[in-house]
Amino acid sequence: MPVEKRGALTRTLFFGIISVFLYLLLYAYENEILALSRQGGWNFIVPMAIAFVFSIVHGNFTGQFWDLFGIRAKTTKK
Repeated sequence: MPVEKRGALTRTLFFGIISVFLYLLLYAYENEILALSRQGGWNFIVPMAIAFVFSIVHGNFTGQFWDLFGIRAKTTKK
């Protein structure tokens, strides 16, 4: 396996494992997160921050996954 392909596989697995871990944490602490966000005040930021973290991690995983298989968006020159 070429070094470049090995690095892509490592990054894909890294972000995939973090993504699964985040989903497990969300499932395990669902009630606590809901209770915290219902308290009012600035606690409305909690679900927004969680969504932001999920977006970053899962987006990186998805991007690395498609790059691993060599699938990229088509670019056109204007």
